[in-house]
Amino acid sequence: MMPNKPLLHFAHANSYPAGTYHVFFQYLQQHYRVQALDMHAHNPKYPVKNGWRALKQELIDDMAARYAEPVILVGHSLGGMLSLMVAKDRPDLVRCVVLLDSPVVAGWRALLLRVAKSTGQDLKFSPARRSIKRRNVWPDADAAFAYFAAKKMFAIWPPQVLHDYLDSGLVPHPNGVTLRFTREIETAVYRSLPHHLGKIVQMPFPVPVGFVGGIDSVECRQAGMAATRRLVGRHSRKIPGSHLFPMESPALAASALHDMIRSLVPSQE
Repeated sequence: MMPNKPLLHFAHANSYPAGTYHVFFQYLQQHYRVQALDMHAHNPKYPVKNGWRALKQELIDDMAARYAEPVILVGHSLGGMLSLMVAKDRPDLVRCVVLLDSPVVAGWRALLLRVAKSTGQDLKFSPARRSIKRRNVWPDADAAFAYFAAKKMFAIWPPQVLHDYLDSGLVPHPNGVTLRFTREIETAVYRSLPHHLGKIVQMPFPVPVGFVGGIDSVECRQAGMAATRRLVGRHSRKIPGSHLFPMESPALAASALHDMIRSLVPSQE
């Protein structure tokens, strides 16, 4: 156990508030002081717009207010992309970045994304096509738990992780309970995905970057890994699981992340 654990700031994935990662954080807290912004994209001071520049600024402002020293910055999906953007603009805030299943969309895929967004065709292949109509109200928390537990994607989560997701994510609604991370914001985040990350990650990047992904991640296959590999070099690893591997296997995910951090920051124990 380290007497003075290093600071690790975590940025969550779209639609999953930081509380969802409670079990994952518990494993990480053996080695780090873990902090996170509770929920991205819901502060009206930082509206969701194309390219996420306001969301980037939200993370910069939060980190600058919290820390007097550079921190380890870890992001899952949405959080990973924001972490890269923050590290590029404010490397003074960041020791290193670890992307958790957050591949860099660049090249022809980025061009396709840009055109699709401008023509409205992005709904055909973006997760937004599902989020825009997903169910968002249940009679009570037990009904919400039963609903998600019956879905293939959530059924493989440890029950405690699903409980944490709902404990941190549900709020009262006139007809019962609803998700605090609204489907409108979730959809807006998907539909404003940055298409300029290829330029951001052009070498040399100002801080070390590593990548940990899920072997079965559909998102990695869709985005392609070429730009990410150029960015991270040898600091890349895949572990069993899907895009949501930190929820599916929090102990394994935390171990892989810790190993990656030690490879990026050699003095890190």
